[in-house]
Amino acid sequence: MAKSEREDKKKKVIEVLNKARAMELQAIAQYMNQHYGLDDMDFGELAANMKLIAIDEMRHAESFAERIKELGGEPTVDPLEKAQKGQDVGKIYAFDTHLEDYTVDVYNEFLIVCRDNGDSVSMKIFETIIEEEQSHLNYFSNIAEHIKKMGDHYLARIAGTSSSTGLAHQGFYIREQGA
Repeated sequence: MAKSEREDKKKKVIEVLNKARAMELQAIAQYMNQHYGLDDMDFGELAANMKLIAIDEMRHAESFAERIKELGGEPTVDPLEKAQKGQDVGKIYAFDTHLEDYTVDVYNEFLIVCRDNGDSVSMKIFETIIEEEQSHLNYFSNIAEHIKKMGDHYLARIAGTSSSTGLAHQGFYIREQGA
């Protein structure tokens, strides 16, 4: 394979890695903003989990950045879109469910780009992150469904709970896996 062909393949992988990184940066800003809002509204348990999910997204953004650097690229620092602020608690989880569903779909497409361009390392990164994003999707979807079915009764049960995530900032996915 000619050097220019290898370089073209590498550029395609770097491009999808940077798009994924921009998506992660958007998710970090979105979820941290929601974490602050939920904490201010005294929904500590929801705020704590939102913070842990944001930490997972930070790890994802860093994984993408490290791989981009390994491939000789420059990681983006710009989020895909700005965070939506001031969301009502009843709308947050449906919004985040959609965001995570879209992310899983797009990352599966990016995984194929990596495979088609001969980059099994980047492909494995996407496989791992897709699994974690699916966990976020399931959590957001479950909470959205609880809010939809039980409304204020569900939210009243959570009001006044602790927002502490403890000293170990391990992220939602890692905590849920018992690691």
